[in-house]
Amino acid sequence: MTFENIQEIIAKDEHRCLELKKTTGELQDAMHSACAFLNTDGGWLVFGVAPKSLKIHGQQVSDDTQREIAQALGGLYPAVEVKPEYIDVPGRPSDQLIVMHFDGSKWGQMPYTFHGCPYYKVESTTKVMPQEMYEERLRAAKPEAFAWERQEADNVTLADLDERRIRGAVRLGVERGRMPATAETESVEALLSKWGLMRNGKVLNGAVALFGVQTASYTQMRLRLARFRGTDKNEFVDSGRAEGNFFDLLDAGMDFLFKHLSQSGKIVGFHKEEQLEIPAEALREALTNALCHRQLEKYNLSPGIAVYDDRVEIENPGRLPQGVTPENIKTSHASFPYNPLIAEVLYRSSFLESWGSGVGRMVDSCKAQGVPEPEYVLNGGFVIIVFRKPEGAGVVNGPVNDPVNGDVNGDVNGDVNGDVTSLKGVLKDIYLIVLNNPGIKIAQVAELRGKSESTVWKQLTTLKKKDLIEYRDSDKTGGYYIKK
Repeated sequence: MTFENIQEIIAKDEHRCLELKKTTGELQDAMHSACAFLNTDGGWLVFGVAPKSLKIHGQQVSDDTQREIAQALGGLYPAVEVKPEYIDVPGRPSDQLIVMHFDGSKWGQMPYTFHGCPYYKVESTTKVMPQEMYEERLRAAKPEAFAWERQEADNVTLADLDERRIRGAVRLGVERGRMPATAETESVEALLSKWGLMRNGKVLNGAVALFGVQTASYTQMRLRLARFRGTDKNEFVDSGRAEGNFFDLLDAGMDFLFKHLSQSGKIVGFHKEEQLEIPAEALREALTNALCHRQLEKYNLSPGIAVYDDRVEIENPGRLPQGVTPENIKTSHASFPYNPLIAEVLYRSSFLESWGSGVGRMVDSCKAQGVPEPEYVLNGGFVIIVFRKPEGAGVVNGPVNDPVNGDVNGDVNGDVNGDVTSLKGVLKDIYLIVLNNPGIKIAQVAELRGKSESTVWKQLTTLKKKDLIEYRDSDKTGGYYIKK
């Protein structure tokens, strides 16, 4: 480091990565900035330069000065190795500049404190780090100690988890090649232990969030549902609340969206293709992300779905990952899932794709259907994904009807009789899916409907009991068919 280098560094006055102090008489205040550099993007700390005028004075450096600097650096925690440089000032033989550089933070590092207080940079200003930000960084640095999903669940045993959900997740993972076939024969305890959802024989909170049966005491494991008339929250048309584990809430949320969004169809070849006014796959991705990445430690907050005449909003209690903003979220970015244990299980079971790719898939789905791209809004501790409806769609004039409950028309007339005419809602929709896709499998129906396989299996079983469909077992074409 030379004097000329320092002149270049200070040429543009103080900024986010540069702090100037006239002398080490301001050493304590300078350490606040040093801590902020360590917690933000790094930066230079220079003694011997007057801020604003940028006049270089230097100062006399004695053994006491160096000892004071070393003691001040010792107030930073975790300990940081910084070697101050002492640079002679031309024309002032007894004076020197004192220069220190501090590296910026990386995700997963412990947040730094000075004498127990964390600081960070907001533009060129040094501020005390908000408690929420500090706790989030602690969780990222030491998840085993601070992350909610890794804490032992109070008074919860394996008997309080839904084994069908667990086995369903394994089956999907095996089918998609993300879990070994041997997983299907392992015990529930072995599976949860491998997924990091059990420790020393104790069920962790992450297992409850994914597979819990009794979740009433977990107030954050709820989903708020509302359909409003118009474009504001002045008048409810329908409202409700779902409770349960991840899969229960995903099913409930998708059912609500199918109920309150218009559905249309077109004939492609010999098949009728149905689609919502907003792509179901984009809505399902957004809801999956909201349920997976929410801040579950906040007991008083829960995700929500709000349907308006002109848009759908899916809100998630939390914040975007470090470095991600509503403006750059659609560009390529690294992913730091808020609940990595839960996210990993959902990836292995194919409910999530590779981390960081979900936004791109939502955008692609909307573009393919000619719908506006989703928007991201931060509001009051919530991340809100906004889907705009096509112009003129979804206006509520009278009571809201289930779009799946319309008459069975078109290519179905003349071929359907008996109990089919009495089918309502989801059962009718699934019947039409089987009718138009002979040989379809449970996983394919679940994907089309945006539901879990266990839920779809129950509905298919109901149709079988009504003697309307049948399963034909064949190595090549095994699947569900309309019963003649």
